Amino acid sequence: MSEHACTHLGEVQLHELPAEVDGCEDCLRTGGKWLHLRICLTCGHVGCCDSSPSRHATAHFHETTHPIMRSLEPGEGWSWCFADETALAIEGVGGETRIPPSPLA
Repeated sequence: MSEHACTHLGEVQLHELPAEVDGCEDCLRTGGKWLHLRICLTCGHVGCCDSSPSRHATAHFHETTHPIMRSLEPGEGWSWCFADETALAIEGVGGETRIPPSPLA
């Protein structure tokens, strides 16, 4: 997906996506709204994308330095390494996650 290599694949701990999520964990806690959902492949935290008002997936990276997140949107299998600023497809992460509709869509 990118000409730049990700050097953080060893930090991927999540190999099976959850069957279902309720939404962005931080937005649900604070009453915020999300557009698209992302999951941290180190700890499984579900945050919202950078097009969402609070950008919780990026905030999670800055708080924890967990480098790789994956899209939870239906039909999307791409990941992003914040540290290396590169998109990638990661083999070995399976499953599909049922997500609620976006409150912003």
